[in-house]
Formats: sequence, C-alpha cells, structure tokens
Amino acid sequence: MNPLIIPDNYNYIAVFLTLACNLKCAYCINRFGMDGSARRHLSGAEWVEGLNRIISRDDLPLTLQGGEPSLHRGFIHILNNIRPGLNIDILTNLQFDGDDFIRKVDPERIKRKAPYASIRVSYHPSEMALEPLARKVMKLRDAGFSIGIWGVMHPSQEDDILKAREYCRNLGIDFRLKEFLGEHNGRMYGTLKYEGACDRKGERTVLCKTTELIIGPEGGVYRCHSDLYEGRPPVGDISDPAFRIEDVFRVCDHYGQCNPCDIKVKTDRFQQSGHTSVEIRELTRA
Repeated sequence: MNPLIIPDNYNYIAVFLTLACNLKCAYCINRFGMDGSARRHLSGAEWVEGLNRIISRDDLPLTLQGGEPSLHRGFIHILNNIRPGLNIDILTNLQFDGDDFIRKVDPERIKRKAPYASIRVSYHPSEMALEPLARKVMKLRDAGFSIGIWGVMHPSQEDDILKAREYCRNLGIDFRLKEFLGEHNGRMYGTLKYEGACDRKGERTVLCKTTELIIGPEGGVYRCHSDLYEGRPPVGDISDPAFRIEDVFRVCDHYGQCNPCDIKVKTDRFQQSGHTSVEIRELTRA
C-alpha cells in the first residue's frame, strides 16, 4: 500500500480504536451531537497494517484513543506491533488491568521527549474513585511508563477536580487541567475560535481544512471530529491501498454543527497556545 505521509503542518494523529467506553460521563464530548458510534471495527492486524503505512515525525506520535482504546480486543497487539519508527501516545481512563499491561508492554515503547506524559489518564469524579486510580498511575510510573492524569473542569465538578489535583501532586503525580467543552445549563463552554460554529441553530456551507489525521474505528479518515462522531462519510480509508492524505480545503455543509474539539483554541503538541484543529474560510462562489 502507498505510504501515508503526514503533512508538515499537521499537529495530531488521532487513532480512535473504538468509540465504545466503560464510563457514562454525561458531558462526554464524543456525544456532543448525534451518536454515530455503532460501526464496524478494524481487527488488531488490520490496524497494524494501516498504521504502519504512516510516515510521521518524532514529535508527532500516533495517539491511541476512543471511547476507551483498551476495550479493543487487539489493544496490546496493536501497541506491540506498530513499527518502531512511530511513536505512540495513549488517551485512556485506565480502567484496564495495570499488572497485565506492565507484563506485556515495554515502557520504552510509550515514552518520548515531550512536555507532557505519553499515557494521559482522564479522571472523571462521577465515574471513578480517585485513590485506586492514583495507585495504579504510580504503579505504572514506577514500572517506567510516562504517565499523568488530566481532569476536565466541568462546572459541576470543579471543586472535586481541584481537590484531586492537590491530592495527586502530593503523591508526585503530574495532574493537569483541561477546559470543559460543551453546553451546561444553557451556556456554551470553551474558548472557541469561530463564532456560531457549534451553536446547533442551523447549517451553512464553508471551506474547512484540518491539521489532524483523524482515523475512525473502521479505518475511515475524517475531515473533523464532528464528522467522526456524527457518522458522516469519511474522505478516505487507511485500508485502501490507493488512499493518500491531501492537505486541502474541503467544502463542508455543516457549519453550525461543528464539534467544540475542532474549533477550540488550545495548545499545540509543543504546548504553545493559539492552535485550532481546523481552519475555516467563507465559501465564495463565482
């Protein structure tokens, strides 16, 4: 199959092994709009074949995520068979067997020079207990893994998140805060670049270009998180031998139904602020 060469301006490679999750967070950003999670999943072998086509850079890892990526039956196989030239990060709620993970995965395989941990654990107070989570993080850390915890500053959980940060810092755990994205009590939260892009009051046509390679559970490559989560058709497939990444603006008819992930003003992979996942332009017709 043709190699998939990552454009120089790409900031992220998002590998959604599954959109399934073993938690039920009411504010989950994956379900900001319609739930398009019911779909086919690539096998572990298919994921390895497709991901190993990617030609990336040392500072641009494959980030395995979901849903909860460890729910994929081939999770460990995928980790252990991605070719050595590709770095790996993991976004997880860490509800898997930590001892089994330590036995089967080399910590050096998930470690690189970066200003943040390679395994980024999400903490959700309404869905998990902090103390056992912290113990598991410390066990993985002591086994050599690069790991830290992130808490979403949801308005209803801010006090719990700040207390958790203090608790973890006292244990020497890297605990960081993430801005809440989405709607709560009729208010939209998040520092968003494009006004009205996700107010869900209608749709209009624009031109949009991504800075991310977004791969869904079935291997489809999507223009944005909104297309992935809403179940819209992908623009390509990593299992297609002829597929190539095109760094181009594409016509989108769904402006107004965007996902906050795509238009949030955030830090890039170097922790420099001011980045957004997509660039949007008005569509002009001759």
